[in-house]
Amino acid sequence: MAVALMMEGVLSACYHVCPNYSNFQFDTSFMYMIAGLCMLKLYQTRHPDINASAYSTYATFAVIICFAVLGVIFGKSNTWFWVVFSIIHVMASLGLSTQIYYMGRFKIDVSNADFGIFRRIGIVLYTDCIQQFSRPIYMDRMVLLILGNLVNWSFAIFGLVSRPKDFASYLLCIFICNLLLYLAFYIIMKLRSSESIRAIPLFCILATTFIWASALYFFFQTLSSWEKTPAESREQNRECILLNFFDEHDVWHFLSATAVFFSFLVLLTLDDDLDFVRRDKIPVF
Repeated sequence: MAVALMMEGVLSACYHVCPNYSNFQFDTSFMYMIAGLCMLKLYQTRHPDINASAYSTYATFAVIICFAVLGVIFGKSNTWFWVVFSIIHVMASLGLSTQIYYMGRFKIDVSNADFGIFRRIGIVLYTDCIQQFSRPIYMDRMVLLILGNLVNWSFAIFGLVSRPKDFASYLLCIFICNLLLYLAFYIIMKLRSSESIRAIPLFCILATTFIWASALYFFFQTLSSWEKTPAESREQNRECILLNFFDEHDVWHFLSATAVFFSFLVLLTLDDDLDFVRRDKIPVF
């Protein structure tokens, strides 16, 4: 996570040398990795035995960044790209939901040639959706996954219908929304399990919220635009507000970097109350 944060700074600097649509992906590549690693860090806290391996994690990141590059190249005009991406997005959401709901215990025997796959899916649907229709086996996880799938399907439909020209930002929004949703679920479940949030993580949460709100205020000042020519972009510039040298966009970078740092501190201190609790006594959710 720390290396990803440093590389984000390096690639953001590369993008700012000559901001344009093609190299905006430099600025967002490690944002995907930061959001993904934060979700893995949260999941690993309660599921150290079934967390994704480093090989599968970074291979997945490589595929995601490849999709980001393809989105930059084809996203503005190619209908087939959006169709394929939306289908993969929905299928990945369903597959990941299955693994999260059953905590890695859901297995399908692909070697069975006599429709074993469909039989297994039918058994699962019958036992968990029909027999347990009044109350799912894992209610809390079911609520999270329903919300998560609704959010992701909404993103997929929105992308397919509107085809936003800034694919990199669209993909980043998907990651950020999923991270915030899972973090909210984690904190709610922690409190429901009669665990506490100590002073340091509580301070980090409040500081993160305040600094992110301040950073986004400066981000949306729109002092420049890579979508316009350099001359047109310069017309949006304003007077410097910090030390007579830095403008609002510079302040955005200072604040956002600080906010990401405090976000990491939230993840690293959130379970400080469990330091002296036996591993087998910690609730899993």
